[in-house]
Amino acid sequence: MVKRTLKVMDLFAGCGGLSLGLEQAGFTPVFVNELNDDARRTYIQNRQERHEWLAESGFSTADVKGMVLEKKFLPALEKRLAGTFGIQHGELDLLVGGPPCQGFSGIGHRRSYSVDKEQLPSNHLYQDMAAIIHRMRPRAFLFENVRGLLNSRWTESGQKGEIFRDILGTYQDIPGYTVAYSLVYAKDYGVPQNRPRVLMVGIRDDVQASLTREGNPEDAIARGYLPAPTEATAPDLIDLLGDLVDPDYENGGATTQYPASARTAIQKSMRTPQEGGPPYKKGAPLTEHEYSKHNERVMAKFRAMHSSGGHVPSEFRTKKFAQRLLPARWGKEGPTITATSLADDYVHFSQPRVLTVREWARLQMFPDWYRFAGKRTTGGIRRAGNPREGIFDREVPKYTQIGNAVPVGLAKAVGEHLKALLSKD
Repeated sequence: MVKRTLKVMDLFAGCGGLSLGLEQAGFTPVFVNELNDDARRTYIQNRQERHEWLAESGFSTADVKGMVLEKKFLPALEKRLAGTFGIQHGELDLLVGGPPCQGFSGIGHRRSYSVDKEQLPSNHLYQDMAAIIHRMRPRAFLFENVRGLLNSRWTESGQKGEIFRDILGTYQDIPGYTVAYSLVYAKDYGVPQNRPRVLMVGIRDDVQASLTREGNPEDAIARGYLPAPTEATAPDLIDLLGDLVDPDYENGGATTQYPASARTAIQKSMRTPQEGGPPYKKGAPLTEHEYSKHNERVMAKFRAMHSSGGHVPSEFRTKKFAQRLLPARWGKEGPTITATSLADDYVHFSQPRVLTVREWARLQMFPDWYRFAGKRTTGGIRRAGNPREGIFDREVPKYTQIGNAVPVGLAKAVGEHLKALLSKD
């Protein structure tokens, strides 16, 4: 029997950014669902020493629809949760999920092949999550998705925002819950990204909590369901990534040991081992710090961008979406970027290259001990699929896993707030 702590079930978990932040806040994951094998392997391999049950088939699955359609699945899961954790029906503290957002986000839209969103199977998985909430009756649930969801239409002739109205209505119709949502920005919670996210929280009506009832009843922050922006300042990139800059790096090579000591608080935090203790020292093994192999023209373009403060000279411009030079320091407005699934969206602030997987992970506040399974990157069709041709399966390489994740720092802030709320009764 595992001792009583707040327990969370994570659906559409990806590589585990949301879960990791919740774990840092004091939650224990008891079940994980993720369709992609590599992302699910990333999630489990980083937790199986602390939460060994996640490596057992009964506490993880790839098929969320099977959870709903197979009549015996959820009753059997509840029996396993009761036997292992002492969680009886209705005692699960939190159920979270971010149903895939292909076609809702800007990055998805530019690769969506102009297919109506109602034709994408992944855009209806929110209904399965709602059905599982209806059956499991957790004390609270958290739904997260991209900002584009708020304005998306099912079809080209549909009404702006109709998708989100349908989703919100679906969750509001779950009996016995009060539901509210907010659009939050990760940088407001100390994360080195702007990264807007839609967060919807449902609190079961019998959960006693001192919640604010002022303002818009659907505003999760005003209701007290989500934390208000913190005073934490998002770290500048040089303070976040400066210790990973290897002056002797080779184009297409890898840096396998820390090239410098940790100098800032955030670097020390990222380099703290999973089991705790002092940060990894200079010369200690470093993973996921492999460099893309750029041809000379691309490197010349990057050097020109460094020389011009980010401007791309006309001779290097292409029809492809514009790359941006990352600033060493954000400036007054704070972080202005959102990590995506593409490694080549941004150019390193001091070297003529794109970011490594390890640097990409730090943007999402994954600590350096966190390892990622699968390919480092992959091609466009394999990554995006082709809905026009009925190809919905997609590869999820390391960069995509990280880009799809909820920033760990944002998840921790939300987790700490929900933990306080759920601990009041």
